[in-house]
Amino acid sequence: MGHAGMAATAVRYLRSVGAPTVAEPVEALPRPELRAVGEDERAPVDQAEFRRVLGNFATGVTVVTAPATGVGEGPGSGSGSGTGPAGPADPAGFACQSFSSLSLDPPLVCFMVGRTSTTWPRIARAGVFCVNVLGAHQGELCRGFAVRGGDKFTGVVYDAAPVTGSPRLADATAWIDCTIHAVHTGGDHLIVVGRVEALGTGDDAAAPLLFHKGRFA
Repeated sequence: MGHAGMAATAVRYLRSVGAPTVAEPVEALPRPELRAVGEDERAPVDQAEFRRVLGNFATGVTVVTAPATGVGEGPGSGSGSGTGPAGPADPAGFACQSFSSLSLDPPLVCFMVGRTSTTWPRIARAGVFCVNVLGAHQGELCRGFAVRGGDKFTGVVYDAAPVTGSPRLADATAWIDCTIHAVHTGGDHLIVVGRVEALGTGDDAAAPLLFHKGRFA
């Protein structure tokens, strides 16, 4: 897909910000074989060097979650179920470092996700998500959400975020409940903008989980 096609597809992501309790799903981009640099071009920066240098920027760590989209399920709470591959009747979630606040008026946040992500299409179908900001004690929880496939919610305690019903993880230091506001293409990633519908904090005294130079800190 060329840049013009990607842009045209991204436009279709734009959605109404009407009643916050009714989430409209968005269309997930196909999972392409990505190449941002043409075959006849030289990559301007070596990818390994890019990662090494950018790894000097310490980031917070979050888990982005969305409710199940299978027929007949609804928002709820639990500790995960099953050990097989996740399906439409299971909630979705992935570990995310590329999260940021974006706007105060209206209240917007954003995160970045790879276009080849297997979790993103499920979040797109839900049309909503919850950002769970992790504390320093939640490194193992983060590792569980950083892997592909399987039921990432097995043994994980959560309840439903108040507006969207997205999983709100127990003991997170903060949570931000959002509806999808817009999605933009950014090379091999998508920039997902969420409109904040509700938010809150857990233990204000808890130290944050940080990621720096490929390690938790």
